[in-house]
Amino acid sequence: MKIIEVKNYQQMSNKAAEYIIEKVIKYPSITLGLATGGTPIGTYRKLIEDHQKNETSYQKVTTFNLDEYIGLSGENKNSYRYFMNEQLFNHIDIKKTKTYVPRGDVDDVQKECLYYEELLAKHGGVDLQILGIGSNGHIGFNEPGTSFESKTHIVNLTPSTIQANARFFNRVKEVPTKAITMGISTIMKSKEILLLISGETKRDALFRLLNGDVNESFPASVLKNHPSVTIIADEAAVADIKIQC
Repeated sequence: MKIIEVKNYQQMSNKAAEYIIEKVIKYPSITLGLATGGTPIGTYRKLIEDHQKNETSYQKVTTFNLDEYIGLSGENKNSYRYFMNEQLFNHIDIKKTKTYVPRGDVDDVQKECLYYEELLAKHGGVDLQILGIGSNGHIGFNEPGTSFESKTHIVNLTPSTIQANARFFNRVKEVPTKAITMGISTIMKSKEILLLISGETKRDALFRLLNGDVNESFPASVLKNHPSVTIIADEAAVADIKIQC
C-alpha cells in the first residue's frame, strides 16, 4: 500500500482528481470504478472543473458503480444512479450508455447481480477503482462478515450504515434496508485501487486497516492482499497513527 498524506478534505479531493485525470489522459478508454457517498463528492467537483477548464475528455471512458439501493429507480433522487448523474455524469462529456450502475428496481434482483458481473467481465474488469471506507470497515456495501470470495450480491444494510446514509434522506425510515453491491472478490479484481479517507470519524478504520490483521470481520482489510492500492488520507484521519507501510 502507498499512502499519500494531505492536509484536509479539499486537498484529498484535489489529489484524487489529479490522479484520476492523469489516468484518463494517458488511457482514454480506461474503465473506472466509482463510489458514492460524501467522500468522493469533492473529487467529482474537481473532475468537472478540470473538464470545463481543460476539456479533459471522457467520451471513451467506461464506468461501473459499486452499488445501488434495492427498490429505487434511477429517477429517484436518493438512488445512486441519480447521485452520479447529478454529481458527475451530467457535467462531463461521458456517454451515459457507458456508465453502469446496478438497477435496484428490477423484478429479479439476483439476476441483476449476475448480469452486472457479466458486464464487468465483458469490459475486462475495472482498471482503477475508487473506494471509500466505512467506520466499520465496509467497502461498497460489503458489511463485516461478508465473504472475501463474494461477487456482486444482495446485502442487508446494518443499522450503522443505514444511520450513516440517513443524512441523504428526509428520515431514517426512508433509507432502504437492502442494496446490490459489487462483492469483495469483484473489487479485488480491479487492476488498481484508490482509497479515499477523510475525517476524524474514519481514523479508527484507517488505524485498523494499517495495523490489524486480514479477516472478514473488517472487510477493508482484504486490500492488504491487493498488489496496487494507493490511499489518500487527510490529517484528521491520519492523526496519531503510526504509518508502517
